Amino acid sequence: MNLADNDTRRWIESAPLLNAAVRELLLSPDTHQRALVEADTVACVLHDFQRDFDLRDTGKVGALRIALTPSLMVTARLHPLRSPDIIRQRLARAAPGTGGPQALDLLVSSIAESIGDICRVLNTDVQRAEDALLLGHFPPSAQDLLGIRRRLAQIHRLLSDMRGVFQRLERDEELAPGLLPTVEKLVQHLHALDADIVGTQAQVRLLREELDIQAAQRTNQNLYILSIVTALMLPATLVTGIFGMNTGGMLFAGTTSGTLLALGIVFAAAIATFLLLRWMGFMRL
Repeated sequence: MNLADNDTRRWIESAPLLNAAVRELLLSPDTHQRALVEADTVACVLHDFQRDFDLRDTGKVGALRIALTPSLMVTARLHPLRSPDIIRQRLARAAPGTGGPQALDLLVSSIAESIGDICRVLNTDVQRAEDALLLGHFPPSAQDLLGIRRRLAQIHRLLSDMRGVFQRLERDEELAPGLLPTVEKLVQHLHALDADIVGTQAQVRLLREELDIQAAQRTNQNLYILSIVTALMLPATLVTGIFGMNTGGMLFAGTTSGTLLALGIVFAAAIATFLLLRWMGFMRL
């Protein structure tokens, strides 16, 4: 049901099969993930990624509200979500069971499949980035990895909160016994999916560390070259500074080849400095 429709909201407000607490959860503007058990009804607010008409993955998180009674499941959302497409595909492939546990499993596993599709795309991007980094062909930038890391963190928070919802349901003594096996199964499914996300996050961190190491190596190499050039030019700068003094009795001032002799001293000083640095172990050539 579309909560943007006033008729929908009026129907929920007067639905005889839903008690006041469940109706409040379905109509509440609060979007954080949570669960509620009232008598024989289970109500949840779960997160799923929004979609648009021409964009299947918008990167935005939307809230899906669920009310499950022994004879009815009501789902409501304010924005279009990804999971209904997967539900329709599953219903078209095979006729599911008609019980509450089967309906809850179909819904939540469809959300997990939607998130899993996004995770597989992100994991493929990370593997390509790793191959490019190892081969040295167009390695990824830190900004590219930051975008992947931000999306993984978003999914990890979503899955952690959703798993927490079902773990609380699992411990709720008022939960119907017929729903308990399904809830336990969903907890394990979400935990496995979240573990994959955590593994991909660790891989991204290793890639970022490798990029930082390579950047530090390039910086150190540049500083090394700059230091060597500075050391070689220092004696030459001293010689040119001496010959640039406007004082009397300057060496080679009275000869026609004084400039060439001064240049010879400059090059000799640079070569002597190079040999001294190499002898002292500062040169890796």
